[in-house]
Amino acid sequence: MPAHATAAVSHPTLAAPSATAWDEALLRRYDKSGPRYTSYPTALAFNEQFTADDFTQALERSNQSQRPLSLYVHVPFCRKICFYCACNKIATKNTQLAEPYLSRLDREMVLTARHLDTKRPVQQLHWGGGTPTFLSLAQMSDLIDRLDARFGLSMSPDRDYAIEIDPREADVFTLRHLQSLGFNRLSLGVQDLNPQVQKAINRVQPRVLTETLMDEAHRLSFRSLNLDLIYGLPFQTEQSFADTLQQVIELNPARLSVFNYAHMPTRFAPQRRINEEDLPSADEKLAILHTTIEMLTSAGYVHIGMDHFARPDDSLAVAQRNGSLQRNFQGYSSHAQCDLIGLGVSAISRVDDVYAQNPTSLEHFEAALDQGRLATVKGLRLNQDDLIRRDVIERLMCDMRIDLAAVSQRWGIDAADYFSPVLEQLHAAEQDGLLIRDGLSLSATPTGRLLIRHLAMAFDTHLPSQSSQRYSKIM
Repeated sequence: MPAHATAAVSHPTLAAPSATAWDEALLRRYDKSGPRYTSYPTALAFNEQFTADDFTQALERSNQSQRPLSLYVHVPFCRKICFYCACNKIATKNTQLAEPYLSRLDREMVLTARHLDTKRPVQQLHWGGGTPTFLSLAQMSDLIDRLDARFGLSMSPDRDYAIEIDPREADVFTLRHLQSLGFNRLSLGVQDLNPQVQKAINRVQPRVLTETLMDEAHRLSFRSLNLDLIYGLPFQTEQSFADTLQQVIELNPARLSVFNYAHMPTRFAPQRRINEEDLPSADEKLAILHTTIEMLTSAGYVHIGMDHFARPDDSLAVAQRNGSLQRNFQGYSSHAQCDLIGLGVSAISRVDDVYAQNPTSLEHFEAALDQGRLATVKGLRLNQDDLIRRDVIERLMCDMRIDLAAVSQRWGIDAADYFSPVLEQLHAAEQDGLLIRDGLSLSATPTGRLLIRHLAMAFDTHLPSQSSQRYSKIM
């Protein structure tokens, strides 16, 4: 984003949704399909006319800004397939299969770093997948060494170096090793602690595995610990998920991500192993979500937005309070204004005014790098309108409000006039109590916070040309 669009605005503490705000009929009426806005425009707007040359030019342009860097590394391997999974992954138990992939990652790093001023600090690092802890300890060390050699990693206390962990295949030695490599934040996949649910999704994971790792992570003073949960899985009920939540609250993670399971078996083959009749009804899912918000806010968590909750002293909650929260492909982030470099199969970069995506096919990813070129297969360069709307949608998703006066100042426009068709479109949501307009300020109500994706969709000019079937339901 251009420098003139980076000013942060301080905001009052946001109230969490309460029991009095819960209007089931209204929520159901607005429960349509729509983007999660981890980017704007969304990946469906990317096109194949965007090439690796376009991406390298964006990398070079970005050096003028001297923005810090954020690195995302996709590790696609898993030992077992979880039936709910919609990620890009490869099932294998042979860690040696990762060796050629790590070599290709290094080649991608070399080709990328060639166009970057690598004196720019790497403030963020995130390993996702798949299962990054599929790698052996030696392979993890090797990957960190390569990243450090190509980009120069940081040991700054305010760095945000995170890794996703499967508690079924990590132990205390894994955590000690990760700490030695510089990671200071962990995200543990839990999904549900109910044995019947775990069996139905092919992820049997006794609580003791998660608890042992969390105890060690706290002992090692990892700065922040996130647990991933999913609601809407087979055999879940409001009561069974409340039992899981009660156990999770006792474990006291700093952050929680509580994702809505989107059953899309035509797009994601593993989901065909889930019996649709075992899934909770739409009414039950809403009840689970209601109980989740009530229990977590009562336990002291701040509902950041969407599916994220955090302790008031966690960096996510602090960033939201001071108006610097950002939304990216990993969800919400406390480190705003970084250029994001995505490495690996299916990874997406957000650099300067472009998005660039790698192929989802491992074969195509490897073939491109073997030819000595970056693997970019599609992307998008944003025009001025895209940049303005990205700014507004991101602030709405992060702050739950929009200050049109600040938007006018940042972009040199009359925002109220520029967005007059959007404001007219949002009138119905305002009438239904999702939004409060006070002069040039738009604020989501507690109910509107639950439907923030719907409010953001009003600003999306690309959406009318996209199929809603490609998106999950809002609730």
